Amino acid sequence: MPVQNLPDPDFGHRLAPTAQRPLLGQTVLLVEDSRYASEAVRMLALRSGARIRRADCIASAERHLGTYRAGVAIVDLGLPDGDGLSLIRRLARATQRPTVLLATSGQDAADVEAAAIAAGADDFLPKPIESLAAFQQIILRHLPADLWPKGLRIVGNEEIRPDRLALTEDLAYAGRLLEEDGVELDFVTRFLTGLARTGRDQVLLAETESLANRTLEEVRPHLRRMIAERLAARQVI
Repeated sequence: MPVQNLPDPDFGHRLAPTAQRPLLGQTVLLVEDSRYASEAVRMLALRSGARIRRADCIASAERHLGTYRAGVAIVDLGLPDGDGLSLIRRLARATQRPTVLLATSGQDAADVEAAAIAAGADDFLPKPIESLAAFQQIILRHLPADLWPKGLRIVGNEEIRPDRLALTEDLAYAGRLLEEDGVELDFVTRFLTGLARTGRDQVLLAETESLANRTLEEVRPHLRRMIAERLAARQVI
């Protein structure tokens, strides 16, 4: 990360957090290529009072981080132009580190959480990201006490439900990935695994988790069919 004094986008007009909007005054940078997962975090951030900005790859995140300092950064571990762990390592050691640095993934937490923490993340946010209370609590846990809302805060059980159109867009994106030269099977299957967890598609999850030690050429027809079936079902709906 560049060594310079980057502006806080909320500097000079930071609002005090409240019990209803405990993240008021915070800017959340989400580094995530899934439209559905991004929509979930967008809804959670706005319900919490935070501003939300999104980068869909590491290169885009670098451009954001070169112009302002994010109070909260949430980094997906599987990104189209590199490993999210590498970005977390750089952010964790940056002169102007985000106040809260979180990793997120649709992979099993047992497989990736420890690596994310070792890379420098403050915590791990597993997908699907739906609980408003869990989202707020994991961020507040790592914010300085002077940025907490005053008084008692009621912790509810509200969950958000993003527009399913974003899930359709993610399926179409996965279909395009299958046709691109140079795309590794590991990235495609990790994206689909995360999508399956986020969309609660147990059949797709079981299928993607069974693809270890196979080549993209071997599984491409099978994945094409699965994606096409889901897209067709959504068009009927």
